[in-house]
Amino acid sequence: MLDSADFLTPAQIVAELDKYIIGQHEAKRHVAIALRNRWRRLRAAPEMRDEIVPNNILMIGSTGVGKTEIARRLAGISGAPFTKVEASKFTEVGYVGRDVESMVRDLVEQSVSMVKTRRQEEVKVKAAQVVEELILDILIPPVTAAPGTSAKPALGFPTTAPGDVPDSDQELNERTRERFREKIRNGEMDDRKIEIQVQQGGGGISVLGGAPGGMDEASMAGIQDMLGSIMPKKTRKRKVTVAEARKLLLDEEAAKLIDMDEVKDEAIRLAENGGIIFIDEIDKVASRSGKGGGGPDVSREGVQRDLLPIVEGSAVSTKYGIVNTDHILFIAAGAFHVSKPSDLIPELQGRFPIRVELQSLTKDDFYQILKDPKNALTKQYEALLKAEEVELTFDDDALKRLAEIAFEVNSEVENIGARRLHTVMSRLLNDILFDVPDKIGPNAHILIDRALVEERLTDMVRNRDLSQYIL
Repeated sequence: MLDSADFLTPAQIVAELDKYIIGQHEAKRHVAIALRNRWRRLRAAPEMRDEIVPNNILMIGSTGVGKTEIARRLAGISGAPFTKVEASKFTEVGYVGRDVESMVRDLVEQSVSMVKTRRQEEVKVKAAQVVEELILDILIPPVTAAPGTSAKPALGFPTTAPGDVPDSDQELNERTRERFREKIRNGEMDDRKIEIQVQQGGGGISVLGGAPGGMDEASMAGIQDMLGSIMPKKTRKRKVTVAEARKLLLDEEAAKLIDMDEVKDEAIRLAENGGIIFIDEIDKVASRSGKGGGGPDVSREGVQRDLLPIVEGSAVSTKYGIVNTDHILFIAAGAFHVSKPSDLIPELQGRFPIRVELQSLTKDDFYQILKDPKNALTKQYEALLKAEEVELTFDDDALKRLAEIAFEVNSEVENIGARRLHTVMSRLLNDILFDVPDKIGPNAHILIDRALVEERLTDMVRNRDLSQYIL
């Protein structure tokens, strides 16, 4: 988390990004500094804290070079809420489509989910104890016999041995409960069926036909939440095993133990001070170079103008409360093949003072992408086949040839960056993936060498029959 005393330094952040992303060192340095500056701001003198604004970043580079992956991994490192939106999905206010404020509402939803999950983890032990008591109450109901009468032993189990002096009903009940408690904890009761009451899903209140009278979706959601809170919650009976009951009841009881008002307050603070919004395809709302101000360019410029107050800092109404966007970090990205960054309206350009140009990937980059990252494609395919007990390995020459082919195809057709590796690898391994496990059984070992890569891929490149590689 951003408020942690041992938050990563810029060099450590870059090292973490290096585990998943090859190259793009300048971009990594800029985002690492931006992230560390957020930690520094929270520790700055109170009188200066509100004056320090984030340096929003504009990443420029063709598709598949790592723009989105950098932003996504950055959010994971910071433990902060993160949302990715596409600028091309937004429309100017007054038109049908998503309004730009919805990105802030999406961010707050992520933040609430994060805080709620963390709070539920904190009360999990206490919730587990409550659930244990609930299950015991079903298995061994508390003694309810009237004074002077004898309660029947629960579930027909004898509670005293022959010759013992009978205890009171209450003592017998407690002893029986303790024996069953041990059985529950040891898993001996997991398969026993019991009947429990669970909250019915899908009981939310919805309004058909959208928000009436121009009411925004945040206000509409707030009304629905209020109605949902005052309406009685529906429950239904379910017959499940003790193991299933434990899982179902644990979530319900954990939710009861947390204060949702505190969750909302903390979530809003987290979104305001640590949130990251990644705006992809920002170039799609830029007016085309040399074009007049008519047609679709008017709508694009309208979206940019709607983005301005959000990025600059404004108050956005959400169903959890008002969220100020002054200190949210915005990272925008675009290929800018047709337009240029300078085609964005000047006011919006000024809101993204840090510009980073990501480099096109080389053959060596493709080789490193196949070999080094923790989530490398080769490691993903090895894990897939390992599930079938088949061992898949790649020799070094095969990886180098795969990198060369991906680079050649990108040069000949449209350059889609590292995404080309997905199509190349799929073409190479499809037959193997189909034959496992019918023809290639468990304990088999498959070696992908240069010869196999040449056999399956090189002819297509040589003949320039590249349609197989086009996404």
